Amino acid sequence: MNTLVLKSIALSICLVGFGATICAQENGPAKTSAPAATAPAVVITPESTPMDLAKAAFTAQGGEKFRAVQNVMLRGSASLYAPNSSQSIPGSFSLITANDKLRVEIDARPVFVFKQVYDGQQSYSSMPGVELPPLSKFGMSVLSKFDQPGYKVSTIPNKKKLRGFRISDPEGYTTDFYIDATNGRVMEFSLTYNNYTFGTANDKFKEFEGILIATNFSQRFEMAQGAFFAEYNVKEVKLNQALGEDVFAIPR
Repeated sequence: MNTLVLKSIALSICLVGFGATICAQENGPAKTSAPAATAPAVVITPESTPMDLAKAAFTAQGGEKFRAVQNVMLRGSASLYAPNSSQSIPGSFSLITANDKLRVEIDARPVFVFKQVYDGQQSYSSMPGVELPPLSKFGMSVLSKFDQPGYKVSTIPNKKKLRGFRISDPEGYTTDFYIDATNGRVMEFSLTYNNYTFGTANDKFKEFEGILIATNFSQRFEMAQGAFFAEYNVKEVKLNQALGEDVFAIPR
């Protein structure tokens, strides 16, 4: 498998972090409270504004519980598809996010082994040349900030039965969201970074401590040679853990 394809796989793997719940704080004491009930749904009508849709998605995700998440740990299996290939590369993945910080690893031996770490200031990649977009600028992170000063919610065309809206951050980075009109759940979102387009489609969800987590989802990375796909099956979820200082340490 050539270097360009491997880099596309690595970059797409990094983007798995945008689908996880991104935290509002970094580290804190672990919470052991029983799972909370899902926040009341916001009714979506044909007259709902983009701000109404964003509020519905935010509420479906867990509302203020979603906004207050400190960190997320995911582990599971992954199936990777190179451009123009129908045969998957099976592997396993692990992901830890805390605010802007990220640690992602994937093991698809003997074809591919990858690690990416971002400590909030510096980035390390086991594959040089793979640049990680800023986690706080895209994906579910901006949904948690949709109503904060400097963020703008605007209209975009709907996609079949899904209702669409766009969130722009104060620097102009944008994420397009598409939600289920019956329950407000984010079924798809997409973003563009450095002229590349990344898309995520959620299939199944499960609630953890009152927070909605996508447990089955796929990602698409558009490149000149075709589209790279990755399918993820989350088997373990942990929220608000007490993380060691070395979790996001840059390898020396």
